[in-house]
Amino acid sequence: AAEVRLSRHRWVVVLLFSSYSLCNAFQWIQYGSISNVFMHFYGVSAFAIDWLSMIYMLTYIPLLFPVAWLLDKRGLRLIALVGSALNALGAWVKLGSLKPHLFSITILGQVICSLAQVFILGMPSHIASVWFGSHEVSTACSIAVFGNQLGVAVGFLVPPVLVPNVEDEEKLAYHISIMFFMTAGVTTALFILVVIVFKEKPPHPPSRAQALIQSRPTEEYSYLQSILRLLRNASFLLLMVSYGLNAGCFYSLSTLLNRMVIHHYPGEEVNAGRIGLTIILSGMVGALISGIWLDRTKTYKQTTLVIYIMSLVGMIIYTFTLSLGHLWVVFVTAGLLGFFMTGYLPLGFEFAVELTYPESEGTSSGLLNVSAQIFGIVFTIGQGQIMDRFGTKAGNLFLCSFLFLGTVMTAFIKADLRRQQANLDNEQT
Repeated sequence: AAEVRLSRHRWVVVLLFSSYSLCNAFQWIQYGSISNVFMHFYGVSAFAIDWLSMIYMLTYIPLLFPVAWLLDKRGLRLIALVGSALNALGAWVKLGSLKPHLFSITILGQVICSLAQVFILGMPSHIASVWFGSHEVSTACSIAVFGNQLGVAVGFLVPPVLVPNVEDEEKLAYHISIMFFMTAGVTTALFILVVIVFKEKPPHPPSRAQALIQSRPTEEYSYLQSILRLLRNASFLLLMVSYGLNAGCFYSLSTLLNRMVIHHYPGEEVNAGRIGLTIILSGMVGALISGIWLDRTKTYKQTTLVIYIMSLVGMIIYTFTLSLGHLWVVFVTAGLLGFFMTGYLPLGFEFAVELTYPESEGTSSGLLNVSAQIFGIVFTIGQGQIMDRFGTKAGNLFLCSFLFLGTVMTAFIKADLRRQQANLDNEQT
């Protein structure tokens, strides 16, 4: 049996990944968090700005399987290089869209960034498994997902501050250029760091379960067979749909948050961004606590179900307090909602790895993300149309109904923890 040993370099790898994942998530939400400003600058509809967010979801769906196959065949380093490179390229392309008639260039930049996202979203559980020991793998996955969540938080906070809602086109272009230049500089620096620092895998496997996977002959593994096995796994299918419902609600809520808050609190663009920040930061705390709790208790099914139920409760409370006229109440209820809804995301990844071991973490995570992107597009379009016709409360109740469905589906998942069993069996042997 291969020697099991932890590498100190694992923390560098996960933090670097989190950093460029942060930049990619920032570029996803930077338009949606000040949608009214970009609508005015480019002279386009709210739906056109919503598509700058939904393009991320749309691109992911057809490209997941080629990228997951590449991850299995060529490994982590190539995926990290391509993801960080596309991230930087998209940021530089956006600098060519600083005139009102150049909306098509900003779409091109956003498409390139959405391609980068395909090389990022499925990585957290894979990095955690390849680099971290069995007692810290859930915490590591939470830290890897952290970057993406923090990027959304920064995307809510920074654009309203850097790009104020001014009428003068030239001043607006100047403020937008500052945001785009800063993003391009940071993403380029991170790409250079990935080239220098990011390694394929540690010298020794970090856990018995990972040692077993690495000792398996390559010809035994078939990517297509792996997907078919996953799609025959009833517990995984239930998790895939319920995860998609929860994450889809989060994507829709994030995309349309600016419109919701501005509708009830006109002129509060900066506070709309801060409410988004509150949702994400409280979610990051929830994710970290969940990750540590899972590493201590291994109660995947119970924890996931409780978090899902609380996401539904948080969404109901947020729905009925948004229109009360008190911004501080919205901050409190949004924070409660974020703690559970955003905190659920890394839980789903880790639960999927447990249910599907020894299949590739990249494939299981990728299928969860495809489900999330499909529901994200459907919910964003559906909720947007409902809000326009019947108001924000009806739009949010639309999401509540699907969270209820997801809660019921989660209750029916059978907790077959295969990775934990593999580690236990090897320890006994």
